[in-house]
Amino acid sequence: MARKKALSLLAMASALSLGLTACSSGGGGDEEFQIGYVLPETGDLAFLGPPQISAAEMAIADINEAGGVMDTDVPEMEAGDEANDAAQANEAANRLVDQDVNMVLGAAASGMTHAIYDTVTGAGIVQCSGSNTDPDLTDIEDDGFYYRTAPSDLLSAPVLGERIVNDGHTSIAVANRADGYGDGYSEALVETAEAAGVEVEASEGYDPETTDFSSIAGDLEESDADAYVVVAFEEGTQLLGDLLEAGVSAEDLYVTDGMNDPEIGASIDEDNPEVVAGMTAAAPSADNQEFQDRLQEHDPDLDVFQFAPQVYDCVVATALAAEQAGSTDPTEYVDSMTEVTQNGTECADFAECRDLIADGEDIDYQGASGPIAWDDNGDPTVASIGLFKFDEETGEHGVDEYVDSSAE
Repeated sequence: MARKKALSLLAMASALSLGLTACSSGGGGDEEFQIGYVLPETGDLAFLGPPQISAAEMAIADINEAGGVMDTDVPEMEAGDEANDAAQANEAANRLVDQDVNMVLGAAASGMTHAIYDTVTGAGIVQCSGSNTDPDLTDIEDDGFYYRTAPSDLLSAPVLGERIVNDGHTSIAVANRADGYGDGYSEALVETAEAAGVEVEASEGYDPETTDFSSIAGDLEESDADAYVVVAFEEGTQLLGDLLEAGVSAEDLYVTDGMNDPEIGASIDEDNPEVVAGMTAAAPSADNQEFQDRLQEHDPDLDVFQFAPQVYDCVVATALAAEQAGSTDPTEYVDSMTEVTQNGTECADFAECRDLIADGEDIDYQGASGPIAWDDNGDPTVASIGLFKFDEETGEHGVDEYVDSSAE
């Protein structure tokens, strides 16, 4: 069932007890808009940490250059490492709640958001993730405080399925980590494949703590499928290595956003990183070279940009909601979150949108990742999915095609 967007009495009580009312949060506009993040600095998804943190920093810099939120500069973010560990992620979330942040950015992994959303949203704090894709997050009981700018796997998986079909494959074997992310993606992919007449020869979930994938690789290879899909995080590199060693061609391998890492070849075989040459990955992406160039200038050391536009949009859209509400108090500006992303005058950056709001206009923020158009569940209803190809000769990683996907 859809989430209730109105603030519940329980959430209101929590907000009052934590000092998050307009009185403490500075609804008059003279209080700082403090952001805290729960993002992967270590762990299986550590490669996603730098682009997300840098994108958030650039968003804050852009906001401050335009005069800040409610004419007050946004301070440096409070940091929290999710580490792909539920206990550590929740410890970080509790610390941010205790620090009275006005917004929590993250978590990156869907599983980590499942671990922390009750802590964050139960305290009456807006949470926005730029990389959560688990379909189950649509219906969580969050009193309307959880949003994401990354599309559900129900938008992403069909794009990968269609690519597999267009590549001429007629049968697939799928292995996925048995959690909300892996199960949800796999189910949507299998449904797409079967609807297109593709035979699903094997579909196997595995414990994310698995360290020996030889038997799973054997099962998939013996299925005689002509395409193999791995829905995984870093642990999946072992499975890919086993499949390649068993004789599966990299051109018949497909992976998802949790493994869309330019360095994955070196992770599999340090001496032969081009072992993945020909492999395809699908991930929410944005055909926005200008944004990527700006982010590269902001952080010259970046070599991964995945989910960076979506995280940037989390920060800017939430700041615009505060401007629309005239308050940095999340229990007040939460009702403006959906409002600033649809059914208004289109605008593309914080300064332009903020000025339209000041002129009394409704706005439709068109983000760095594209249109967002949040629905009543805090989900984006449109998305751009990038199909990444690991070059057939060198194994170098780049976008092969962008595909638009939308909710029906």
